[in-house]
Amino acid sequence: MKILTNIVVMLLLSASLYAQDEDLQQEQDPKIKQKIQAARVAYITDQLALTPEEAEKFWPVYREFAQKRLQLLKQYREAKRNPDPNKTVEQNDKDLVDLNLQLKQQEVDLEKDYSGKLLKVISAQKLRTLPEAERKFRQMILDQIQRRQGQRERLDQMRDRKQQKLQQRNN
Repeated sequence: MKILTNIVVMLLLSASLYAQDEDLQQEQDPKIKQKIQAARVAYITDQLALTPEEAEKFWPVYREFAQKRLQLLKQYREAKRNPDPNKTVEQNDKDLVDLNLQLKQQEVDLEKDYSGKLLKVISAQKLRTLPEAERKFRQMILDQIQRRQGQRERLDQMRDRKQQKLQQRNN
């Protein structure tokens, strides 16, 4: 079962990922986002060894938690992108430090709240495993992106060498 899930995840990733950083993810094709989300569900379900009954109850709560956590991240990014033009750089940086601390506290409060909700659905051992499963999934995505970037760079280098050889022949 684990091997099958890993194969499905890798197929989905290899078919769907394009080398994009986090800021460009907002512009991604919705189909790609859906495939990544499906791979995340399959991977985390497998890593936590969720039963079908647990998964049915777990995923709505987890999605709600993840959405709220993402909103906190977006709030910080937005503040970072749009500094107050009436303040100095130093004042804006101090505001960002303060906002970052506030958002971290909100994230801790959010985790406490949702830990309680999730403990009603899954065991403490599975909940304890969740952050590691999330980290491994993110790393797998980053590795796939790096592999694709490396492939793209190698193709670009080969194309450049061919161009140079053609130019040398024509000269």
